[in-house]
Amino acid sequence: MKAAGEAALTGEAPTKAGEGEKKGRASARLDAPAATAPLARLPWIDVARGVALVAMAVYHFSWDLAFFGFTDARVDSSLGWIIFARSIAGSFLALVGVSLVLAHRSGIRPRPFAKRLAMVAVAAGAITLVTYFMFPDAYIFFGILHQIALASLLGLFFLRLPVAVVAAAAVFFLLGAHLFAGEAFNSRYLEFLGLMTYRPVSNDFVPVFPWFGMVLVGMVIGRLVVASRAACAVLAKPVRDPVSQALAFGGRHSLAFYLIHQPLLFGCVYAAAWVIYR
Repeated sequence: MKAAGEAALTGEAPTKAGEGEKKGRASARLDAPAATAPLARLPWIDVARGVALVAMAVYHFSWDLAFFGFTDARVDSSLGWIIFARSIAGSFLALVGVSLVLAHRSGIRPRPFAKRLAMVAVAAGAITLVTYFMFPDAYIFFGILHQIALASLLGLFFLRLPVAVVAAAAVFFLLGAHLFAGEAFNSRYLEFLGLMTYRPVSNDFVPVFPWFGMVLVGMVIGRLVVASRAACAVLAKPVRDPVSQALAFGGRHSLAFYLIHQPLLFGCVYAAAWVIYR
């Protein structure tokens, strides 16, 4: 029974006692070959993603209130709000890296990957289109969804590399904007890299440098998680309390939450402003 339970957690087929223990130790190595079956879903990863989504909603709601004059908070320029926003983006992208490792631990699954990628890419395009008409001087041309779509593709090349190499690449991307920025990248078509010498005007700008580095950080964390039975056991524990269950539900439907929450919040604040200021 214990061997079968561990197999369900790690995605390995149960074996004889001695043989299973040997294989368990071998699979715990960070650079061991992929298992033959995917890990079970880890609900506490969904909870963490749900927390990041709630924090994102708090930021967007505060931005909406400031935009319509309900508060004097400098949401888009004060240091505290900038740190808050970047912490949210960083945690969300790190979770993208963790999820990429967990989803493809047993090998890249082309059909689910392509379906998810297409959904994110279409959503990113819709964000660009909508914000172009709403905020033509600051529309979102490479925001967090654009970053997630590109990072999901780039991340595939790092799935089977040694963890030390992935960690070194994370440092490279995190520091690259400071080390390699130059006028050679001052082109509208290269702005998505984040290496230009100016900051483009956009309501959400999440370029490859440095933000892909956070995805790689998440991939390192994901590799450490799948290499540790103890970590998997903790993250696989059932989510029982209502708050955590709600967060996990949001985390499982993160794309829908992202697409719905801001139009809903913006619409509510707009309606309140229309009633108060008319």
